[in-house]
Amino acid sequence: MRMYDIIAKKRDGGVLSRAELEFAIGGYVAGTVPDYQMSALLMAIYLRGMTDEETATLTDVMAHSGDMVDLSAIAGVKADKHSTGGVGDKTTLVITPIVAACGVKVAKMSGRGLGHTGGTIDKMEAVPGTRTEMTQEQFFAQVNRIGLAVIGQSGHIAVADKKLYALRDVTATVGCLPLIASSIMSKKLAAGSDAILLDVTMGSGAFMQNLPDAVELARQMVAIGTANGRRVAAIITDMDKPLGHNIGNALEVAESMAVLQGRAPADLTEVCLQLAANMLVLAGKGTLAECRALAQKTIDDGSAFEKCCQMFAAQGGDVAALKDPAKLPQAAYSYELTAPADGYIVENNVERIGAASVSLGAGRLTKEDTIDPAAGIVLHKKLGDAVRAGESLATFHASDPGLFPVAEETYRSGLVIGPEKPAEPPLIYARVTADGVETF
Repeated sequence: MRMYDIIAKKRDGGVLSRAELEFAIGGYVAGTVPDYQMSALLMAIYLRGMTDEETATLTDVMAHSGDMVDLSAIAGVKADKHSTGGVGDKTTLVITPIVAACGVKVAKMSGRGLGHTGGTIDKMEAVPGTRTEMTQEQFFAQVNRIGLAVIGQSGHIAVADKKLYALRDVTATVGCLPLIASSIMSKKLAAGSDAILLDVTMGSGAFMQNLPDAVELARQMVAIGTANGRRVAAIITDMDKPLGHNIGNALEVAESMAVLQGRAPADLTEVCLQLAANMLVLAGKGTLAECRALAQKTIDDGSAFEKCCQMFAAQGGDVAALKDPAKLPQAAYSYELTAPADGYIVENNVERIGAASVSLGAGRLTKEDTIDPAAGIVLHKKLGDAVRAGESLATFHASDPGLFPVAEETYRSGLVIGPEKPAEPPLIYARVTADGVETF
């Protein structure tokens, strides 16, 4: 078998076999297939696409390029959740304790943030003392004991994906749905959970900018998971507004705890309840309505917040900081961003908001950058809200006041105030399962 022939086959619209995909991916990981040949194959896939079966096979091959986590040592159904990313997307810290409080095991491996999209592990480490690395034995023992653990992703999971993503980033092949779907799902399959909920974000703060593309990505990922024997569903959620009001690691922890205590913004609470309910459905806990009621009950009776506290305590975190946000890291300086005129916010580009938070120190542009856990933005007004000239739109938090001018310029570059209230997007656009697409 030759890599040349595999490239030519896909260039001409052919469907690659498992043997051909194993040869290409395995050779690239081993170093026997050079970058230039893999780049050619990626471009051929970008231009020619892949069938569902072909994409599922590629994903399985990528998953098996590194460690495959066997969760059979954990009793019961294991559920996982993945978000395609956004600004203020702190749902993992909310829905995993809700689901665990309902008796479903959650053994989750999460990543760090890069660019304007925040990472769950960075948020967790904003709680003083929290450990996000542990041995497999410790990981399994914690999940068996309290039903929940969220740790950093192993460097040995889906090794091929790391190499391929770096190559896609410099060969203009990032925006290819089969490659996006296989990248995400290879890590989910390798992580070993039985049930996987996918939160596919759509809007100015997300990778997917329109509903047809978001639905197609969701459909492909559900098809991959189903073909590999997992229970999978996807929810398409709005990212034309940040979720909730807080952006930045310690700020998002505080808002997540507010959801679990029943005192958070309605939009964030609603999305979290929808996601948690769908995870519970996949885990066999009942109908969507029944699971929504179960999720709500864990907030009302305090069991979800207690479960979250148990997880942080088990991982060395200071639980007092979860109960009192003043004990989380606090920025030394703040700045009020004010409205330039009366009217309504008719545009408030979420990617620009996220970029502003990064410039304050809340995110990283390279993997080597250091995050300031206290930095970030608290939004007082969002898309569709009425404003008065001079009224505060947002409060910036940073360790250095010299960071505020660039953050303000970045934020304002995506802000438009107009005379008429715009139509507001729904929180949830669609639900995608193996049975089809349900739009809302």
